[in-house]
Amino acid sequence: MRCSLHYKDTILANGEKRDYYEVLGIHRNASETEIKKAFRKMAIKYHPDKNPNDKAAEDTFKEMTEAYEVLSDAQKRAQYDQFGHAGVSGAGGFSGGGFGGFGAGTPFGDIFSDIFGDIFGNSGGGRARSQGRRGDDLLYNLEISFEEAAFGVEKKIEVPFAKRCDTCNGSGSKPGSDPKVCPTCRGAGQMRYQQGVFSVSKTCGQCNGEGKIVTDPCPDCHGKGSVKSTKTLSIKVPAGVETGLRLKSTGDGGQGLKNGPNGDLYVAINVKDHPLFQREENNIICEFPISFIQASLGCEIEVPILDGKVAMKISEGTQSGKVYRLKGKGFPSLHGYGRGDQLVIIRVETPTNLTRKQKELLEEFAKHSSDDSHPMKKGFLDKVMSFLS
Repeated sequence: MRCSLHYKDTILANGEKRDYYEVLGIHRNASETEIKKAFRKMAIKYHPDKNPNDKAAEDTFKEMTEAYEVLSDAQKRAQYDQFGHAGVSGAGGFSGGGFGGFGAGTPFGDIFSDIFGDIFGNSGGGRARSQGRRGDDLLYNLEISFEEAAFGVEKKIEVPFAKRCDTCNGSGSKPGSDPKVCPTCRGAGQMRYQQGVFSVSKTCGQCNGEGKIVTDPCPDCHGKGSVKSTKTLSIKVPAGVETGLRLKSTGDGGQGLKNGPNGDLYVAINVKDHPLFQREENNIICEFPISFIQASLGCEIEVPILDGKVAMKISEGTQSGKVYRLKGKGFPSLHGYGRGDQLVIIRVETPTNLTRKQKELLEEFAKHSSDDSHPMKKGFLDKVMSFLS
């Protein structure tokens, strides 16, 4: 079976490992800095996270990492220079194709911190820095009336938020004392774990990524760096809003810690239902009941609108469900100009609880009625007769 060699294979065609200096592309008198520089350049190029599902790159990464572990250690390098691979066999921790640990205290700790910073775009090698923390974003639910949504309103609201502690200036430590370097992550704010060729970083659970811990907490904030407070804000709600809309007030959220920026405030709008109106986009729907006598003879009615009422004529013979349109009496457009309309839907009401006299009058009316006065009924009966014939 033929074997295809990729990149620079650790095992040569004759079964022997390649020279470690050749693997890293350096001369035998290379300094520690030159070894580290060569390895760093190759690690960035061949790291599996930059070459997913590439077995050849993974093998190359293993090879040059094995070479670096030996050549970066003065004692192992001396043994390798004198006895070759036999002098360091089993010393690298690579049995089974895996890697040894790359954490603090190993020759890989610092260089891999730098390399992973380059691979993942984290300048500074992934080491935590003491820097300001942005304040929390806040959400406030604001309920307004139907009319306030239509015409806009300015509301004053009380907002709870976490304020930077003035006693410790947000440090969390008692005045006169300072936070200590976290003993778990040694100030890095992260814990790095290595499994095979993959390196995983997790936020330090003891210091929550700060790199420092408070050993002598502030008596006012109890080490949190912030205290609970409230503030009064004036929120302008524009005309035309609807339920579900969120207004953003930049910088009015929680106060930032350690000179970090404030968070933002989001105001979620909830419009209360109206007893007379319903909203459909920018139009307003209003159902108006009239008697069958008003519908038959025609009349004039007073229709409620958002800002008062208007007179509207109902034509003779109006049927239930007919829609009258009042132009420009709806909601204003939130993102443009003009207003929607108000749609008045007529509901013809059939009388109930009739007196004997009313029944007699209706029976007399029915005797004098004809199909000409009920065109919808006549048209329907004609269709029925046509269908059944």
